[in-house]
Amino acid sequence: MTKIEKVIFSGNTHTTMNRDPGVQRGEHGVVDIKLSAPGGENYEFIAAVPHPTAEQLFAGAWSACYISALGIAASLKKVTLPPDHSVDIQVDVGQTGPGWFLGAQFTVRVPGLAQDVAEAIAHAAHQICPYSKAVHGNIEVALNVVTA
Repeated sequence: MTKIEKVIFSGNTHTTMNRDPGVQRGEHGVVDIKLSAPGGENYEFIAAVPHPTAEQLFAGAWSACYISALGIAASLKKVTLPPDHSVDIQVDVGQTGPGWFLGAQFTVRVPGLAQDVAEAIAHAAHQICPYSKAVHGNIEVALNVVTA
């Protein structure tokens, strides 16, 4: 797996569970996309630019899948996720020498959980999520888990 030496562009997403259709969503000049996953859960891909890039769309689809896998991983470990849990994914496209590569950085926010429990759930979600499995070993993926 090759590490990107020079990032050319990044696509960012912030995905949350939103069960309140009246909550204020994105800011002026951005697009909010509601995504769904198996099981009927709806997720928010909030504040994409009006014309999302391929990296943003990939990050958005991956984050919807991953946040669903996070819920499955938590339930398998008999842990209840906090209602304000979220996933931020940054997908980078860049170069190392003449080659072009993708990379990803995850920030998983699970306020109130013990750090070791949250990290175990975040890692287990990568073992469940089909997007994570598809890129495993092909792109560098960094994981940051925030419990505060």
